Amino acid sequence: MAETGVNGHQIHDVLPPGYKVEEIEIPVPWGHVAGRWWGPRDKQPIIAIHGWQDNAGTWDNLIPLLPVTTSVLCIDLPGHGLSTHYPTGMLYYIFWDGIVLLRRIVQHFGWSNITLMGHSLGGALSFMYAASFPSDVEKIICVDIASPAVREPATMVKTTGSSIDKVLQYENLSIDKTPCYEYEEMIDIVCDAYKGSISRENCKILMKRGMMPVPAHLKKTGYFFRRDPRLKVSGLAMMSLETALEYASKVTCKVLNIRALPGQRWEKLNYYLDVVDKMRATADVQLVEVDGTHHIHLESPEKIASIVEEFLEEY
Repeated sequence: MAETGVNGHQIHDVLPPGYKVEEIEIPVPWGHVAGRWWGPRDKQPIIAIHGWQDNAGTWDNLIPLLPVTTSVLCIDLPGHGLSTHYPTGMLYYIFWDGIVLLRRIVQHFGWSNITLMGHSLGGALSFMYAASFPSDVEKIICVDIASPAVREPATMVKTTGSSIDKVLQYENLSIDKTPCYEYEEMIDIVCDAYKGSISRENCKILMKRGMMPVPAHLKKTGYFFRRDPRLKVSGLAMMSLETALEYASKVTCKVLNIRALPGQRWEKLNYYLDVVDKMRATADVQLVEVDGTHHIHLESPEKIASIVEEFLEEY
C-alpha cells in the first residue's frame, strides 16, 4: 500500500500489517498543535519531536519498524507542519517555548512518567524538559544532539541585533510576496538546504506536511512552504556551555543518545561529549554511535530501530 503526497506524487509504503496512524489536533491558546498518533490510543505514548524546520513526518520511516504495540505521538511544533503559526507579534524562541509547549501537552492529557524522543531541536527539547521536570520524565531518546546549540557568549551578543531585525522583516512578509515554487523545484530547494543529510525521496516525505498549494485567490500556481518564515531566526535561542552543563546536571532519567557519524557539522564535538559526561553523574546514559547522516532516523532507520526498541523494552 503506497501513500500519495502533494500533487499526487507517490511517497513510500505506508504501514506494516496491524499498524495504524491517526492525525490529531491538540488545542492551544493560539490555535492547535497537529500530530500523528501511531499505534494504540489506549496507552500513554512516547512523545516524538522533530528537528528545526522539519515536521512530524521525520519519524515516518522509523516508527513502522518498531513493535506494532508501540504508541507514539509525533507532534508538529508551532509554525511547523500542520500546526498553527504563532500570532503576529510573538517570537519563536525555539528551545524555550518548546518546553512550555511540551508542558501544555502533558498537562492536557494528564500524563506522568513520560518518555520523550527527539531529533536535533526535538532532542534538545527532550533534554531541557527532562532537566526542568526531572520527576516527571522516565526516559529520553536524543538523536544526534545532546543539548540546545551551544555558542560563545560573544557570538550570541554580536548577533542579537541582526536577529531581531530579521524577525521583524519576516513578520511583515505578506502572503502575496511569499515565494512560491513548482513541486519538483521545491523539492530541489529542500534537498539543497539539507546538504546531503536527507535523500530526495525522504525530502518528499517531509514535504507532505511541509508545503501547501498557493491559495486560488492569488491567481498563480505552485506551492508555499507551510512553515513560518520567522522560524529561520534561531540565534536568539542559543545558550552557553556553562548553562547547558547546569541543565545536564539536573537530568535524572534514563537517557539514550544516538550520535550519527559524521552527523551534524555545526556543533563542536567536545561540547556534545561534555554535556553527555555531565549527565552521567546523575543519570543512566547510553551513548551509541552509528554511521549515518544527521537525519539517520529518516535516512537509515533500520540502523537504529533495534537500539530504540531495546532501550524502550529493557529500561
